[in-house]
Amino acid sequence: MLSLLLFSLQITLPIAILVLLGTLFKRLGWIDEPFNQSASKLVFNVALPSLLFVNIIKAESGAVIDWTVIAFGAAFTLAAFFVLSLLSHWVTRIPDERGVFVQGAFRGNMGIVGLAFCLSAFGVEGATLASVYLAVLSLIYNILAVLTLNRWAPPSGNANIVLSSLKSLAKNPLIIAILLASLLRLSGIGVPGFIIASGQYLAQLTLPLALLSIGASLSWSGFLSAGKVTAYASGLKLILIPYSAAWLAHALGFRGMELGVMYLMMATPTAAASYMMVRAMGGNASLAASIIAVTTVASLVTTSFGLVAMKALGWI
Repeated sequence: MLSLLLFSLQITLPIAILVLLGTLFKRLGWIDEPFNQSASKLVFNVALPSLLFVNIIKAESGAVIDWTVIAFGAAFTLAAFFVLSLLSHWVTRIPDERGVFVQGAFRGNMGIVGLAFCLSAFGVEGATLASVYLAVLSLIYNILAVLTLNRWAPPSGNANIVLSSLKSLAKNPLIIAILLASLLRLSGIGVPGFIIASGQYLAQLTLPLALLSIGASLSWSGFLSAGKVTAYASGLKLILIPYSAAWLAHALGFRGMELGVMYLMMATPTAAASYMMVRAMGGNASLAASIIAVTTVASLVTTSFGLVAMKALGWI
C-alpha cells in the first residue's frame, strides 16, 4: 500500500506544491493581479503551444497515437454532457445555474493540470498522447460549453457568443500548434534544431508558471461559500465521471498508459476558462468560480485515490 501511495504522490504532490506556492506568493505580494493576467496570456499564447508543438515533433518516429482511446474519451464526454443536461433540471430550478453546473461538471483543465499529470506519470510519450487528446477534446469542450450556456443564458447574454466562440476556436493557439506540428510530421519536413531548442525553452515555462498562476487566482471565498450546486458539480467532475470512464474503458480492453492518460485527463478540475465564458454571457460567475476552486483543491485527493486504485488493480 505504501508503494502505491508513493506512486500517486509522485504524480500529484509536485502539482499541489506549485499550486499552494502560487497562493502563498499572492499573499506575500510577489504575484499580483496584473502579473497573473500577463502570465496567463503568456502561457496560453506562447508557452503551452510551444510545449504541445515540441512534444509532437520530438515524439519517436515509431510512436503510434492510439486514436481509439481518444475516440472513447470524446464519446464518453458527449454521453456525460447529455446526462448532465438532464440532471441539471433536478439539481437546480434556477435557469442560469443549469448551464454553469453542466459546464463545471464536464469541462476539465486538461491543458495545464491534465498535461502536468500525464507528463509526471508517463513522461514524454504520455504527454504526446495527452496533447492529441487535448486537441480533440478541446474542440468538443468549447462547442458543448457554448451550447449549454447559450441554452440557459439570461436575456442580457451575448447574442453573438456562438459566432465569437467559433472564431476563437479557429484562432486558438493550442489547436494551431498541434495542427502545425502534425502537418510537419506527416509531410516529413524537418524542423531546424534552433527552432526546437527555442521551443523547448519556452515549453519549460508552461507548467511552473501556469500552476503558480492557478494558485494565485483561486477564489477561496468561493471555496468557503460552496453550495449544493457546487457540491453536485464537483462530485460528478472529480468522482463519478472519471471513475466510471476508467471502469468502462478497462471493460472495453484499454490498459496501461492509454487508460492512465484518459483517466488523468478526465479527472482534471474544472477549467478556469469556464469562468470567463460564464462571465462573458452574463451568467452566474460566482457559482463558476466556486466550482473551479472546490474542484482544483479536491482533485489532488480524488485523483490520487483513483491512481492508487488503478495501480493496485493492475490497470496501469
